[in-house]
Amino acid sequence: MIKMEEMTTTYLTRAELWLSITTLLYFLMNGAQIFETLVFVPKWAASPQNFALLLDGRGVSLKTFWIIFHSVHEVAFILAIVFCWKLDPVRNGLLILFAVHVAVRIWTLAFFAPNIIAFQKIAETGPSTVDLVSRTARWQLLNYVRVAIFIAVSIGMIPLCIRVFGMRISG
Repeated sequence: MIKMEEMTTTYLTRAELWLSITTLLYFLMNGAQIFETLVFVPKWAASPQNFALLLDGRGVSLKTFWIIFHSVHEVAFILAIVFCWKLDPVRNGLLILFAVHVAVRIWTLAFFAPNIIAFQKIAETGPSTVDLVSRTARWQLLNYVRVAIFIAVSIGMIPLCIRVFGMRISG
């Protein structure tokens, strides 16, 4: 761990800045996820006829929004790790939270994204013989779990912010 007398004001300022930006982006992302989960998902998941809401140009396309938002957030998260690297407890906490975040993103790309793409194809071609009720119900239930994990990660950022800002006060 870096000693307070060896830490420059510039280093600590950058750590505070990038950790704050990352935390803010995470909470903004949580708000969008909560909105999507509570308002949008129940609407399209209610019936295969509503799957058209998922189509680009005919419904609400969230693909571009999420790609940009996650990309910006993940760059900020990595920068927070870089600028907090010499702050051992903060760095270690960030690495744990980032590992959880990456695991959920992999789960998103492996399960949620392919299913949304499949639901979009069903909207274009019509329902298949697949049990859509149980499939959409499972997607919706697991989405609650996914959003809860993302919220837990963002809440986990708060003690790290407190610790970093406390370093300036205690130094």
